Amino acid sequence: MRFDPGLLESLHEGMFQTPLWDDFLRRLRASTGSAMTLLAIRPKGQSDVAELVAGDGPAGAARRLLVGGQMREGRGYALEELIEHAAAADHEALADARIRALRAVRVTEPSGVDGWLACAGGSALGSSAGALILALAPHLRIALRSFAALERERFRSAVTGEAFNRLNIGWLTLDTQGRIVEASENAGLMFQWGSLLRRGRYDRLVPADPAVDRQLVGYLKQVAAGRSVRPLAINLSRDPWLDMLVAPLQGDTISGHRSASVIVYVSGDRRSQADRCEQLVDMFGLLPSEARLAWLLAQATSIRDAAATLGLSEETARNYSKKIYAKTGASGHAELVRVIMTSVLALS
Repeated sequence: MRFDPGLLESLHEGMFQTPLWDDFLRRLRASTGSAMTLLAIRPKGQSDVAELVAGDGPAGAARRLLVGGQMREGRGYALEELIEHAAAADHEALADARIRALRAVRVTEPSGVDGWLACAGGSALGSSAGALILALAPHLRIALRSFAALERERFRSAVTGEAFNRLNIGWLTLDTQGRIVEASENAGLMFQWGSLLRRGRYDRLVPADPAVDRQLVGYLKQVAAGRSVRPLAINLSRDPWLDMLVAPLQGDTISGHRSASVIVYVSGDRRSQADRCEQLVDMFGLLPSEARLAWLLAQATSIRDAAATLGLSEETARNYSKKIYAKTGASGHAELVRVIMTSVLALS
């Protein structure tokens, strides 16, 4: 059967629309002369059915008629074949809306997503509408397969993004000129933390430290030359803490108008050391001097180096550490790191 090219195009574009498949359902309604067109979708393993409608009519009753009608996959159905399964209230709703004809098909894509497509209207809805609905079935199956794959990737991306957010890790991709191609939302927020990293002219990633900027430029040149390079780790600041890891991008990308060559992971903590020490005072009842030492020890700093940083004698630092262990319940340095770094401070 020959289709209106716009109808098929709108079917495959529908998954990117809001509402979903709105243009397709409107075009299908016009093509069939029906009062209402309906696309119902039930994801694999779920009982809820998404209902997408164009036109006027008892969409809920029609959806229940389709989903509860035990329709076989790929076969066309008419109203009279399904109405016997309808509840009395739905039967009445269809009659009140003067729905005297309906043409429908059910499709199931390989991962198990079910879809029901139907048009409904008065008695003028003829066999040609049923033929069109049936001819659209294989195309709908392909569209639902693409939609299911897209939804799976959206879910995985959302889970990964949430994990990155909780770890205060953002990412962005750069081309060989150091221009930002794509960036995660939390990486964009990190630009607002201060001037350590910023988006410069022509979308170029610009570190505040000229030495770091030269490192990044040199790394990009090596990648552009096709050299094998290992990931480059750079500490941008210790207070507030901000690190970045630059690595060659594995695989090609077609997103954006420039080709990305490296991915940059940015990890940091917008809170200053003073902020963290105040939180340790509140959380564990430490004295300010003890909190300052506890925060340094939590960074896996040795007690000797921590004492030198704070201008304390090593003996004084050890006396402080005993009080810190007692107040936090930690049995030693390693457990203190775990107690502090896995506390609610990680969410702050």
